[in-house]
Amino acid sequence: MLKFFKDIKGDKVIWIVVVILCIFSLLAVYSSTGMLAYKKQHGNTEYYLFKHLMILLFGLALMYGTHRVRYTYYSRISQIGLFLTFPLLLVTLISGTHLNEANRWLTVPIVNLTFQSSDVAKLFLIMYLARVLSKKQELVQDFRKGFLPVIIPVVMVTILILPANFSTAAILFVTCIVLMFIGRISLKYMLSLALMGLLAIVMIYFLATSFPTLFPRGSTWVSRINHFVHKKEADPDATFQVDQAKIAIVQGGILGKSPGKSTQRNFLPHPYSDFIFAIIIEEYGLIGGSFVLLLYLTLFFRVIRIAGRCQGNFGSLLSIGIGFSLVFQALINMAVAVNLFPVTGQTLPLVSMGGTSIWFTSISLGIILSVSRVTEIETKDGTEVDILREPTLNIKQTAPAG
Repeated sequence: MLKFFKDIKGDKVIWIVVVILCIFSLLAVYSSTGMLAYKKQHGNTEYYLFKHLMILLFGLALMYGTHRVRYTYYSRISQIGLFLTFPLLLVTLISGTHLNEANRWLTVPIVNLTFQSSDVAKLFLIMYLARVLSKKQELVQDFRKGFLPVIIPVVMVTILILPANFSTAAILFVTCIVLMFIGRISLKYMLSLALMGLLAIVMIYFLATSFPTLFPRGSTWVSRINHFVHKKEADPDATFQVDQAKIAIVQGGILGKSPGKSTQRNFLPHPYSDFIFAIIIEEYGLIGGSFVLLLYLTLFFRVIRIAGRCQGNFGSLLSIGIGFSLVFQALINMAVAVNLFPVTGQTLPLVSMGGTSIWFTSISLGIILSVSRVTEIETKDGTEVDILREPTLNIKQTAPAG
């Protein structure tokens, strides 16, 4: 056991943040699954607690295993992974498991394990983007040789994700824009891309309004946006989730009701996933909710620190891309819970109840820790062994050229 703890490398603050988030996750999931246990497990409230504990422990094992692999290997893995991503997303879109008016899930035969192919695509795309940007630093101002090889896979992946999961596609697209900005892609290309993204969102909104059957979840998207914008005229039935989350937050106050004493868990449709942050505030108050927010911000701060100290371009871009994606998703989830953003269905990374989503989050954090681990070794030894090091990208002074 002592040897195991000695083998844990990488940023210790990130490890501590992960453990604390896992503890919050266990407490919140156990508290919020009471009604679900009575409906599906004959009142066995410990069922989901132990199931979630096993998922978290396996996630930590995945994180440990991933962080022991040298991060430069992920550059090669990303090529194969992105190649497999396209057929995976196509199969999901055509014949995936139907849930909430869309095909989002794939089921692995024999083991009967379901997962969202968008989680796989998101991770491989960020890895691949970091690879291409790191290798094309001298060509980033060239449209054909520098910009097109970067933007084509981004557009293809987001288009394949969009019909079933608009919010995930949007978060991934924004993450890629941030990564391209840090990777010194020309500013004029960046502005054009951002403008095209905004126009695409407006066009999708009007198409979904005029032709509700065009997109699998088109009517849901339009309904959520309309109810968020026109709050006073909104139908109470359509805003039920948000209203119950507001009640939970108000009842939590500053100090909260204390662990396990939430009442809104009995009314919120998904208190253990999409709206788990509202349950956390109800039970732990504004102080508890602020502490969770601080944990994610601390995670992002440490990721920026790792990216700034990394010897190579690929490690810097990889860690900042994955870290931004996770923290941005967390902020979106929390913004939805406090009604600062329309309902999206995004989970709170490493806290919401789930299976493969937690495992992919764990793998992502393990990759960041791998960058940190190798950076620590290189800093101590004074060596620079990153195969993607040249030309050097200074993350602290990065700015795209006009």
